Amino acid sequence: MLFAQIALLEMMDNFLWGYIVLPVLLVLGIYLTYESRFVQFRRLPHIFRAFFTSITTPHRGSGVHPLKAFFTCIGGCMGISNVVAVCTAVQIGGPGALLWIWVTAIAAMVLKYSEVYLGIRYRVVNDKGEYRGGPMYFLQPVYQHGWILSLVGVLLCLYGVEIYQFNIITEIVSTNLHVDKLFAAIVLIILMIAISRKGIHQVGRIASVCVPCFIICYLAMGIWVFVQNIQVLPSIFRVIVESAFTGHAAVGAFAGSSILLTASQGMRRSCYSGDVALGYASVIHSETGESCPKQQASLAILEVFLDSFVICTTSIMLILVTGVWTTPVDVSVLVQHALSGYFSGMHVFMPLFLLLIGFTTIISYFCAGIKCAEFLCPKIGRRVYYVYAFCSLVGFVFVPAAQTLTVMSITAGMLLMLNLYGIFCLRREIEFHTPEKYDLVSPVQIILETAVGNDNLTQSCDP
Repeated sequence: MLFAQIALLEMMDNFLWGYIVLPVLLVLGIYLTYESRFVQFRRLPHIFRAFFTSITTPHRGSGVHPLKAFFTCIGGCMGISNVVAVCTAVQIGGPGALLWIWVTAIAAMVLKYSEVYLGIRYRVVNDKGEYRGGPMYFLQPVYQHGWILSLVGVLLCLYGVEIYQFNIITEIVSTNLHVDKLFAAIVLIILMIAISRKGIHQVGRIASVCVPCFIICYLAMGIWVFVQNIQVLPSIFRVIVESAFTGHAAVGAFAGSSILLTASQGMRRSCYSGDVALGYASVIHSETGESCPKQQASLAILEVFLDSFVICTTSIMLILVTGVWTTPVDVSVLVQHALSGYFSGMHVFMPLFLLLIGFTTIISYFCAGIKCAEFLCPKIGRRVYYVYAFCSLVGFVFVPAAQTLTVMSITAGMLLMLNLYGIFCLRREIEFHTPEKYDLVSPVQIILETAVGNDNLTQSCDP
């Protein structure tokens, strides 16, 4: 009976993503890319400016600092999904999955920009003077039936309890510290709830330290491995392109794949790791004190770039250039095996590494889930959500990680369909235009002029 239920969930997941979500996401992403005049490329100088301005400009007024919202959001994106989950795309779909991750990321940039823009555009102020936003608010003009908004809130609450990454983190703690798995889960849940009680301010403070350290350290190790294997890089890129459009034959422990399977795996893992149009980013960024939607939404493009083109690409290229992707090794230790041939102590470093970034992810998700629970039930929503999170995390910690990932994937697919339709209906309210003077400014000039306080690059934002 259990195996039949698992098979049914996997069939639902494959059908939902392969035949509904991915085609809609690609078509809408391409359409908005054209309508916005390729905003994800054209606004790149302005995106750098927005980021460096957020660093150097002290935050005044209500709301969360724009940079804390950015790091909280990217802390949810960058985690075990970038090191472990994306590798499942290669294990199942072959090397060509990486190309489809890149294709999806290009569309995802404009979709995430749109999501964050609408979140800030339609956000409200609660009785405590705090900003609240997300798809539950910006979808109100789209869906006339209130139950759909409640459904979005419920799905985001479910997604906010990250059972997949919590499952892996608990396994890491239990295995390496030699403690009972249930005990490890309860301790982690208590820590998660304690940190989340202080909201995005506290989560953003933690993420602003952990995320940059993760990116710099992981990228440095990856570059070192690539330099050592520079002679095989051209052949690896050729295999990636060929596999993306022809599928991949069986090799080693790899069973082979079709074009549809390769594309589907790459695209769905890209969406999962980048939190594209799921509503999570909109909830987090809506709490910023930044009054200009374009300014904050620009940071969402940077999030997808760092997530997909930097971290996910590094993870997949590591297992490709070292050849470990064809070996019969559990996906959770693929990257560890790839790095162990070049760095000592990876059996200790990688578990701690995954624990640090994974915990940052689950508290970021959980923080967004709390906001959705309070939207559904302002008085007792937070307390009910704590109880649900405890029961859910403890229950799923004994379920195989692959099945928890399937549950998260189905939830994400349902959220995507509801949000993508809303973004399409509200597309005329999204402003992509930037004055031409920003399009021609180089990132170097932006950094220099921001550092010296030049106001020539200050953007005006119409209400």
